[in-house]
Amino acid sequence: MLIVVLLIVACAIVVALYQKQTNGVCQSRRRLDGRTAIVTGGTSGMGLHIAEELARRGARVIVACPFPAEGAAGLAHVRSRSGNDDVVFKLLDLGSLESVRAFATHVLATEQRLDILVNNAGVGVPGDFLTRDGLSFIMQVNYFGTFQLTLLLLPLLIKSGSPEDPSRIVNTSSIAHWIGTADMKRLTGAGHYWPTVRVYANSKLCLVLFTHELAKRLRGTNVVVNCVDPGAVGTRIFESLNKLVGIVLNVAVQCLFKTARQGAQTALHVALDEAAGRVSGQLFKNCAVSRGAARAYRDDTALQLWDESARLVHLTPAHIEKCFLSSTF
Repeated sequence: MLIVVLLIVACAIVVALYQKQTNGVCQSRRRLDGRTAIVTGGTSGMGLHIAEELARRGARVIVACPFPAEGAAGLAHVRSRSGNDDVVFKLLDLGSLESVRAFATHVLATEQRLDILVNNAGVGVPGDFLTRDGLSFIMQVNYFGTFQLTLLLLPLLIKSGSPEDPSRIVNTSSIAHWIGTADMKRLTGAGHYWPTVRVYANSKLCLVLFTHELAKRLRGTNVVVNCVDPGAVGTRIFESLNKLVGIVLNVAVQCLFKTARQGAQTALHVALDEAAGRVSGQLFKNCAVSRGAARAYRDDTALQLWDESARLVHLTPAHIEKCFLSSTF
């Protein structure tokens, strides 16, 4: 038994070291002066590095998260490290339909343009529960909130893009989508049908399916949408565990997994690279087009998911039709 465990650990270390050493790096030198970007979860982890890099290139950056103290700290960090003072923090709780709508309404009313939307925010697997909206917390933050936010911001994205320089939507999925399931009857449950690791995987599969369907609906507009798999990235996911166990696991993560800066590279590539701006509906990994699980590209599943998601976030067909017009509603 010990030999089997050691073999599994050894294999895990080899795989982790391989993926850490094969990380792609964004090579684009593109400037973003006069452009505006939103980064959800832009105050910590990968999102912080994405926001910092976009600001360094001259963009007006809106960093969004649900925690005022973390938002203030992240804002100060991005401004200091980028040398760009045109960075603002706005409260956004993707686990609340009301918060998402308020955030989107404020952005549409106060911002002149939106060129890049990086849907980076997400939560891990320590626990799940039903939100006030009756949805799984993990599913709502990782997927439903992103679905709702993206559609509500589409008018400004469409207005800001051009054939030569389309607006870009970047959705952050995960390798975990390979074990995900898009069961329309079980999308909203919090641990009633799936263990939390599967709920997380389901949310990441839904993001790939959403990207696939949205890309089709955006044809003929000046907006492209793509998905990224950042790889295994060191996060704070183990902080809620036993203190000693958490310390050990966090040390292992830092040694074997990608750093947050390394994990941010593919999202930056998709947001900045000229060639990446000419494709839509793709999954990128290590700064290159990749291929996800076959079920992530099923047209029938993607359409069913779209309709069910719209129902759950209270967007009627009439609302969605207005989202695809370059004016607010």
